[in-house]
Amino acid sequence: MPAVSLRKMLNKKELPSLIHKLVYQFNIAIDVELVDGTKLISIGEQTVENRYPIEVSGEIIGWVVGEEQATILANLLSFLAKQEAEKKVLAKELLERYQEIDLFDDISTQLTTSLDTRQIAQLVLQELSQLIESSAGMILLLSPDATAFEIIAEFGVFFDHNQPEPGKGIIGNIVQSNRAELVNDVQADPRLEGQKNVSAMICVPLRAKERVLGAIAIGTPKTDSYKAEHLKLVSIFASQTAIAIDKAVLYEQSTQAALQAKAQTQKLQQALHELQLAQTQLIQSEKMSSLGQLIAGVAHEINNPVNFICGNLKYVAEYAQDLLHLLEKYQKFLPVAPPELESELDNIDLEFIMEDFPKLLDSMKLGTGRIVEIVQSLKNFSRHDEAEMKAVNIHDGIDGTLMILHHRLKADVHRPAIEIVKDYAKLPLIECYPGQLNQVFMNILANAIDALEESMENWRLKNNPQSPTPNPQITIRTIAIDHQWVVIRIADNGPGMKEEVIRRIYDPFFTTKDVGKGTGLGMAISYQIIVDKHGGMLKCRSQPGEGTEFWIQIPVNCALTAAAEEQNSTSASPTPTTELSPTHDADGFIPSTVPMLKPTDLLIRHTQLIHRLSQHNPDVEVASPAQIYQMFQRHPISLKLYATLLSWFCCSNPTQIRH
Repeated sequence: MPAVSLRKMLNKKELPSLIHKLVYQFNIAIDVELVDGTKLISIGEQTVENRYPIEVSGEIIGWVVGEEQATILANLLSFLAKQEAEKKVLAKELLERYQEIDLFDDISTQLTTSLDTRQIAQLVLQELSQLIESSAGMILLLSPDATAFEIIAEFGVFFDHNQPEPGKGIIGNIVQSNRAELVNDVQADPRLEGQKNVSAMICVPLRAKERVLGAIAIGTPKTDSYKAEHLKLVSIFASQTAIAIDKAVLYEQSTQAALQAKAQTQKLQQALHELQLAQTQLIQSEKMSSLGQLIAGVAHEINNPVNFICGNLKYVAEYAQDLLHLLEKYQKFLPVAPPELESELDNIDLEFIMEDFPKLLDSMKLGTGRIVEIVQSLKNFSRHDEAEMKAVNIHDGIDGTLMILHHRLKADVHRPAIEIVKDYAKLPLIECYPGQLNQVFMNILANAIDALEESMENWRLKNNPQSPTPNPQITIRTIAIDHQWVVIRIADNGPGMKEEVIRRIYDPFFTTKDVGKGTGLGMAISYQIIVDKHGGMLKCRSQPGEGTEFWIQIPVNCALTAAAEEQNSTSASPTPTTELSPTHDADGFIPSTVPMLKPTDLLIRHTQLIHRLSQHNPDVEVASPAQIYQMFQRHPISLKLYATLLSWFCCSNPTQIRH
């Protein structure tokens, strides 16, 4: 049967049209026939009977009948038939290769799933002994310094006494040359050293990642027993064996490295934790320093003119009272005014002025008093000059913070006013850092207001404007516990949070707010202030749709508590720090835990920051580093956060940073 079918070849849609074009160009008549005379193509009326063969590898598969020019068409069809034959040969070779690969698939699977080098080697030799006639075989591993071989598996007897050495004998030279060899007459090979029990052998180096791991060798006492396909088969086994052994060796090394790394985990976690606290503290210190100076300066500038007004209002009220009293006396002694004066009195509405002027002065007193309270609240909140602990009234700090946030509590066109419910207990003065505590109150109250505004906006979008409007509310309670602790509970009736969000709110840079509305540092800083600075406790409870409540607990005397904790920490042996998921207490609160960022978290924060930047600059993905830096300069807070993230990645000795 011919290797190529002329009929199938001519059934291809492009070939008949090509033949017609050639025939019309030559202006001749032709017939294309099979060997048995069956016509496949007939163009024009024949006048001659010249027959030109269509051949493939010396075999005629058809004829072209026509004039002398028909020879070109016969040659063309012969060439195309040759190509078809070559394609079939190539397809056959590919099929054989696929079958060969499939043959070793099971063996490869067994090799790659094992992590024991000796087990791998023994399996390979067992399979080779069944596929290739051999009386001896072995697998050698090269030592790390390449000065010796270790036999990890063998069968039969390859050598009587000495085992191979790198660079010596047939096997040593083959490994050194890094080239597989088939030796069908071992005794005649000039590289032979010592007595061998084999007359023919195949030796293939084990190579993995351009590195020689050792060698695999098989032998037989019969000379000229092996052929090229045997060498090819052993080479395939060698490549699979090298990969499996390399993986097993790497696994063993990684296991040892993991044990060493595990010993360093505590130190690395502690270093990362200290770095987190240091970096966040640096940002907080810089932010609060600038904010405190600004607020103190503004408060000072407002204070002078306000004091001037407040001081003079007293005398204005006295002067006005005297003038009104004098006017009453005039009216008593001159009850009838001259006509010109009567007209003027009607124009200015004297009775209304006499009645409203004292009220006007009272409202001015009330307004200036309000300004004085705001200025005092600003001073109390900033406290930039109070770096040491100070005994203060916690309620003053809370009220001052509420005073500053008063503009956000008032009603607007979208929502009613946010009601503040105070339930203050009688508390002693607290020895603390008042400015930092005020910042905690500011962070938590501002977040509560944000949550209530979000809740009201969602309600407005989902409900009819005629529906009764819910009452947004923030409740602040203070409690004294055993004369040693003070608790401040701040609760809102907002949308609440899921538990997985509560467990992350103290992580630096974690925020659920939209782009540009939050940096994710507020609660992380609050954690440091309450837990680290004051030795207190910060915990939260919340459910979606049920609001959120924060529990802030600080000792009455933070200095004594800190000294006691320091003494306990120096006398007790250090315990490893582990990141545990906090559990709910009896009241449903989830205690805060040490915020620890893993490398994956850092990458997530990196992606979030770049995403935020891209909201303002859509071309950030194709921008150069210089252009990205210029974009960051227009958003200095994002630049600060990004620089902090990079420092967490790159700082080689984070424990050197102090805060």
